[in-house]
Amino acid sequence: MANIRPFKGFRPTKDIATQLASLPYDVMNTQEAAEMASGNPYSLLHITRSEIDCPVGTDVHGQEVYDKAVENYAKFKNNGWLVQDDKPMYYIYAQTMDGRTQYGIVGAASVDDYLNGIIKKHELTRPDKEEDRMIHVRINNANIEPVFFAYPAVSEIDAIVENIVKSQVADYDFVSEDGFGHHFWAITNDATNIKLAELFKTKVPYTYVADGHHRTAAAALVGAEKRKANPDYSGAEEFNYFLAVHFPDNQLKIIDYNRVVKDLNGHTKEDFLELLEENFIVTEKGTEIFKPAKLHEFSMYLGGKWYSMTAKEGTYNDNDPIGVLDVTILSNLVLDKLLNIKDLRTSQRIGFIGGIRGLGELSKLVDNGDNEIAFALYAVSMKQLIDIADTGNIMPPKTTWFEPKLRSGLVIHELV
Repeated sequence: MANIRPFKGFRPTKDIATQLASLPYDVMNTQEAAEMASGNPYSLLHITRSEIDCPVGTDVHGQEVYDKAVENYAKFKNNGWLVQDDKPMYYIYAQTMDGRTQYGIVGAASVDDYLNGIIKKHELTRPDKEEDRMIHVRINNANIEPVFFAYPAVSEIDAIVENIVKSQVADYDFVSEDGFGHHFWAITNDATNIKLAELFKTKVPYTYVADGHHRTAAAALVGAEKRKANPDYSGAEEFNYFLAVHFPDNQLKIIDYNRVVKDLNGHTKEDFLELLEENFIVTEKGTEIFKPAKLHEFSMYLGGKWYSMTAKEGTYNDNDPIGVLDVTILSNLVLDKLLNIKDLRTSQRIGFIGGIRGLGELSKLVDNGDNEIAFALYAVSMKQLIDIADTGNIMPPKTTWFEPKLRSGLVIHELV
């Protein structure tokens, strides 16, 4: 069962919370981070993307950048921009997008749960990206940014959250520049915190990494390192836990994650369309955007026109949690077989576009000449994600896109 405990978080003062809260470090490049933080000394990007405060051209993985993160984090605390709560507690972090709100419990997830498989994963991680975040956690001795977890919904937890949200004024409540709402409550009642800990331990068998596999791995591995350095550890130390926001699975929605390809691997448009018909029912839809409406239906943009592609019976396996995925069907029967793209992680001929940008972005990236073809997929469901994680399988690269992204900085967990 899941071990998720309350903690004494460091939080921004109410007057600067909106300015301090930032998008996750990995959804932007250095130039974009610098632009986002320009003129805003409170932005958490001064810690999570601290190269923006170093000379232009500084290696983002250089020691100077990590040292600047430590310096800036200390400054935030010394200036009173981040203040630690006086007792351990859980927090509620809610997000609103397109009129739909999802309510997460912020708590400290267990390193043991990660090592023992109570926290389940569905993606592979890269050691180089893990190491970068490990250094950041290690050198700051803190989880500056949260990870995004899901858990099987529990009605008793839902009831607690509903009661607090209805009866208590939010500590932070703002709309970010992208139009998404962010709402945050500290759960100060001791009895409520005790009850939540009990509910997680008795009602939640597993949690699932939704977004942030590298940050999760980095946080857990740093905790394991600290255990080795402290062989007499009791298990109660803060380094045995890391920062996560836990959302009930029935409140989450995964957005489509689409593909653009630079060329047709030597095929003409006519030849390619003919080759597709071996495994797909292909129908021209004209110049109006066509969006897939069901599993195994794809959208394709080629030569200024949209097409529907429906996978034929026998080209997929509904009893296989990986084989049933549309990303698998597209990868095997189109990207690999027809376009000779063998490795999605390394190929320079393919790009991945989050559905939050809309399908108009796909046609734009083809019409401007940068790519020759685009594919839109029907979004993966939470059930599919959980089935894959439960069976120990790994999703193909670039399968899930969660929105809204968590804002970092609303609460920070220190390892001491």
